[in-house]
Amino acid sequence: MSGTSDPEAGSAPADPADVAAAEPEPIEDPAGSGADGVGPVRAVGIGPGNPEYLTPRGERAIREADVVVGFSTVVEFVAGVTDADLLACGYRDEAETLAAFAERVAGGERGVAVLMGDPNHSGYQFVGKVQRAVDAPVRVIPGISSLQVAASRARTPMEGTTFVTLHKSGPIEADLERLAAAVGDRHLLVLPRPFDWMPGDVAAFLLDRGADADLDALVCERLTHEDEAIRRYTLEGLAEHAGGDGRDDTPFSDLSVLAVRRTAR
Repeated sequence: MSGTSDPEAGSAPADPADVAAAEPEPIEDPAGSGADGVGPVRAVGIGPGNPEYLTPRGERAIREADVVVGFSTVVEFVAGVTDADLLACGYRDEAETLAAFAERVAGGERGVAVLMGDPNHSGYQFVGKVQRAVDAPVRVIPGISSLQVAASRARTPMEGTTFVTLHKSGPIEADLERLAAAVGDRHLLVLPRPFDWMPGDVAAFLLDRGADADLDALVCERLTHEDEAIRRYTLEGLAEHAGGDGRDDTPFSDLSVLAVRRTAR
């Protein structure tokens, strides 16, 4: 999933998330377009999947697009919002699909990349890949993240919470260490990685690092959907579901957020 550096490019970061975060967005003129009259590509967070959580600004960008690109599971949520051509991909054909998207954008069409939730929460690798593919600015339109919904359900205010996403390629050891350093003192919100670092695995790791076995842990699944479920455990009870790296090795959905509440004060 992670990109590779181009020897010809020299300083190009290997991780596409670093490409997305390398510079602030350019200041947009009042018309929302560049000197050539063509607006920048938009990277739109569509929310947790319930259409009621798609912001009006994001919906307008999708509706006005000529071509929309994203993973199949995301594109299907916006198919009824727009008449744009939909370019859906998976990991295997991601590069080919983004190249086709970039060609359309280079021809002057309005392009939108769609991401689940908010691009600022674990979406930067895809934003960086889009930015590499297109010869145009990419502007992020934030969305409602399942993390925000989980924080509401678990009553873990963001200012007292450490957030970590494991839902990415590449090393996650530093992210796990951040959780271990904060557990008990701060609330934790974690986006697990299907299916080798699921909620049970995170709980087992924290216990190994000395976390209180009685800490309150909530697994929030498919938030805002009709089949939303929230399961409440102690950290020790949740760790019983650790192990394995396949869908059948965990009782939890791949659309899960783990919340671990801090020690009661």
